Amino acid sequence: MSLRVPKAELPAELRENLLQQLGAVPEPVEVLWNNPKVAEVNQEFSAGLHTWDAADASLKTFAHMAVAAQIGCGWCLDVNYFLALNQNLDLTKAGQVPRWRESEVFTPLERDVLAYAEAMTNTPPTVTDELSARLLDRLGPAALVELTVFIAFANFAGRSNTALGITSQGYSDACEIPLAARPAPSGVASTA
Repeated sequence: MSLRVPKAELPAELRENLLQQLGAVPEPVEVLWNNPKVAEVNQEFSAGLHTWDAADASLKTFAHMAVAAQIGCGWCLDVNYFLALNQNLDLTKAGQVPRWRESEVFTPLERDVLAYAEAMTNTPPTVTDELSARLLDRLGPAALVELTVFIAFANFAGRSNTALGITSQGYSDACEIPLAARPAPSGVASTA
């Protein structure tokens, strides 16, 4: 896949900040910069997401990766695996997210979060009352609301990236454990 919209020229200061923070300029920023208002709001909201602290960072990162694996956003998988490294999250678990159903490294709570992320990503969504109740009971209302909006943003970002032809930039190459391959799709994701 190749970019479906060309990269735009970023302001020098923004380009330098991104290079300093990440070592490379993220393609989503370059592509979205074709409409600076959209790019700036996207960056502000994304930055705001990372200030939220009601839900555990690893749960949110793994949920974002589950969304990315389901919809095929290589960029999101790549950068979230890199972020997991930099957030000192469990890289073994992060590497297994694409095949979480077959992996034995996840706790029951993590499995419910991954199932919730997939259920929210299905079209139409397939979130059940039972799954929501389990998460509400374990996380509480504030964390469940945060997790839900985080997953919704992951869908927004991943679907935008995929539609625009944005793929992996190799951020995860810095990680010691490679991402597991996702099993071939077998239809609609279940919530168990």
